[in-house]
Amino acid sequence: MSVKRSLYFLALFAIVCSVHAASTDNLPPPVTLSAAADHRRLMDLLHIATIPSHPDNYDEAIANPYPNLPDPLVMNDGTKVTSADMWWNQRRPEILEYFEREIYGRTPKETPTVKWEVVSNVNDGKTITKQLVGHVDNSSYPLVSVNIAVTLVTPTDAKGPVPVIMQLWAPFVPRRSAASIPARPPPTTATTGPSGPTWQQQLLTLGWGYAMINTSTIQADNGAGLTSGIIGLVNKGQPRAVDDWGALAAWGWGCSRALDYFQTDPAVNAKEVGLEGHSRWGKGAIVAMALDPRFAIVYCSSSGEGGAKIHRHNYGESLEAVAGVSEYHWMAGNFLKYAGHWDQLPVDSHELIALCAPRPVFITGGTWADRHADAEGEFQAVVGAGPVYKLLGKQDAGTTEMPKPNVALIDGDVAFRQHEGGHTDALDWPTFLIFAQKYFGPGK
Repeated sequence: MSVKRSLYFLALFAIVCSVHAASTDNLPPPVTLSAAADHRRLMDLLHIATIPSHPDNYDEAIANPYPNLPDPLVMNDGTKVTSADMWWNQRRPEILEYFEREIYGRTPKETPTVKWEVVSNVNDGKTITKQLVGHVDNSSYPLVSVNIAVTLVTPTDAKGPVPVIMQLWAPFVPRRSAASIPARPPPTTATTGPSGPTWQQQLLTLGWGYAMINTSTIQADNGAGLTSGIIGLVNKGQPRAVDDWGALAAWGWGCSRALDYFQTDPAVNAKEVGLEGHSRWGKGAIVAMALDPRFAIVYCSSSGEGGAKIHRHNYGESLEAVAGVSEYHWMAGNFLKYAGHWDQLPVDSHELIALCAPRPVFITGGTWADRHADAEGEFQAVVGAGPVYKLLGKQDAGTTEMPKPNVALIDGDVAFRQHEGGHTDALDWPTFLIFAQKYFGPGK
């Protein structure tokens, strides 16, 4: 390259840099707040003096202080829902509005576009592994960047597009002190999972694919990160309003953007893409399923409070804990109002499951070693969603009686299993795949 040409490109680069600097110099930097400060800010906006102290309860005898659940088939004005049309056009929008305004926050009607890049594509003879990055357009606020990381694995010998189950995950950092978690025995296969094939291997054996989406690349799992990530980008670095989306809804948005990519990939049957998540990612998976009707199935493992368990079932992790400083970022600011006021909740988690109807849902939890997640409360939510599934021509769980451990209720379209063991999703993967094969695969 000639000296003259080199000088030209250097000058052009300098111009581009100066334009970028000028475009960001006039923007306010992202607000920096600790989780405690942001939590206090929301409390002040809601005129809440304190979040009531409420230790996690493990006594079933006092677990149901507000047993009467909102009826998913009764309109806000008292009108009974008697047809599928009434559900889709009238009642479901009412329930969704409550969840978006009061529980998980509103996903913005307009969000930035995402451009997907395949940064790695490896064929090892058995599988094709693609490393994907979704670059979120940040031209509206260049001070916040969001790049969604997804791994997609499909069988090399597939004769056509395959079903894919996408797992929500992220590098995990425990938030709660060991003293706050119920004592449990030393790890065994009963509490940690079987030593057989991994869930990924089980899917590939069926001829299906899998994906893993790193939720931390969508939105950080802490309150201090709410002015960054996709929430911070949309808000241009400013703190949330009380009905703005929290991390769970943001993770769900990221899952939907990954599905946008899958719809363009000939290796994926985009009509047979499901979701799986465990613990906090179980919460994210069921929320994503409820918000995006394109997802075909969900496996929601040990999601507990803020997920598939009934809020009014006072067992395991408390509503007040999720409304506290460590976990409030999952939810809308408005959720804080219901700490100590469970009876005032306009909806409960059976209606979250009902938002997924008529699509198949599989809910699981463990026995005493997973008490924190409250499998009984999750089962109550499964039962409570049943009437909506039946209205839409599908089958409910088939019983209102909590099954014994390891007894799977998978004959209907809203399914449940309580494994004997601890806080793990590994023990229920084989049952989930039996359930999923009713809906996925050739001829389905």
